[in-house]
Amino acid sequence: MSDPSPADFAPDALDWHKQDGLLPAIVQDAATLRVLMLGYMDRAALQATLDSRRVTFFSRSKQRLWTKGESSGHFLDLVSVETDCDRDSLLVRARPNGPTCHLDRTSCFPAAPGNFLAELDALIDARHRERPAGSYTTKLFDGELRRIAQKVGEEGVETALAAVVQDDVALCGEAADLLFHLQVLLRARGLSFEDAVDVLRERHRTG
Repeated sequence: MSDPSPADFAPDALDWHKQDGLLPAIVQDAATLRVLMLGYMDRAALQATLDSRRVTFFSRSKQRLWTKGESSGHFLDLVSVETDCDRDSLLVRARPNGPTCHLDRTSCFPAAPGNFLAELDALIDARHRERPAGSYTTKLFDGELRRIAQKVGEEGVETALAAVVQDDVALCGEAADLLFHLQVLLRARGLSFEDAVDVLRERHRTG
């Protein structure tokens, strides 16, 4: 995914006067695109965010700069920041280190939609690194790459057969198995599902 670079962002181009020096900043998970929280930034908070690459806000209750995670350790690592068309609000993409909400939830908006395939890819990546005992995904990674590739082939055939001779429920089940094993295969090769999506995105862009 190509994001606006924090280094290229110009705070002076923003409309700081409209809301008494504060801009609302919507924070979005860079991987899943789930909205995580809303905070407010003044010039100093935005500059601290750009310099430290950890999302920092101006706390209206504490009347000071506040780096998300300074107490919990659940920092938000900056990926990108951009402004809206009126230059009076911000969209911040970040990688969360733990729950964002103080209630230990992923998002301050419990029902905020996200990209489940990206969430699954992150889980598969964790399985690849940690290899927890008893996990089916660990068993796949502990085997040979050839065996994972074989599973993708088998699931592909089963998906095609289900499309021809089975009902929609069976087809969706086989397609889910295929997507899962394909993600495992990509991760075993040091790639992510997003790398494949990037190829689709580029093909779409170039038409």
